[in-house]
Amino acid sequence: MLLKLRFLRREIVCQQAVELVTDYLDGALSRADRRRFEAHLAGCPNCTEYLAQMRATIELTGGITADDLTQHMQDEFIELYRQWRADPDGR
Repeated sequence: MLLKLRFLRREIVCQQAVELVTDYLDGALSRADRRRFEAHLAGCPNCTEYLAQMRATIELTGGITADDLTQHMQDEFIELYRQWRADPDGR
């Protein structure tokens, strides 16, 4: 989170806003950081739409449990997670 907050010391750009959406939705940003994030949203219809899409995704998938997934789907998620852990930069 320290790296994320570094972005918020000045006006943020879309990529940084996207990285902060989860913390924003979780209420994990400080008041000042939240204001900066919301200032970006006020001037950026694309990030505002992205936030709306994330909220809709959370609402639609919030009730999914491991039991709702087929074994194949679970295996795919596990493999994706392992790949992500092996390369935290997402490359």
